[in-house]
Amino acid sequence: MMKSYWPTSEAIKNDPDIAQVVNNNLKIVFSKTLQSVEEGPNWKNIKLYHEIKPEEILELKEKQDMTILGSGTIVQQFANFGLIDEYHLVIVPVILGAGKNLFKDVKKTDLKLANTRTFENGIVIQTYRPA
Repeated sequence: MMKSYWPTSEAIKNDPDIAQVVNNNLKIVFSKTLQSVEEGPNWKNIKLYHEIKPEEILELKEKQDMTILGSGTIVQQFANFGLIDEYHLVIVPVILGAGKNLFKDVKKTDLKLANTRTFENGIVIQTYRPA
């Protein structure tokens, strides 16, 4: 989904700063089934992993900041390995009545509130760090 949007002229026009970051920074793909990943002129710098090895992730974190997008199971695994420095939880004022549990099977972790940002539309972003 990200590969089909961020390299487009629409994305670059609508949010050039984010498009530049997403299109040019390292993208890590975790997959047990993919054998390779394809780069393109505006979608490059992709690294494929078949499993999470904490020592490799720690090495990557020393070189640059990382953000997890689009995978509850990756969040769960990173959390249990103690690899997450900050959680940014976005609260959208809509009750769906169902959904996936983001922290299913994650070990208990005490968190400390670092920041709260509230928007006029009711969305709230809370930033937590492990205590």
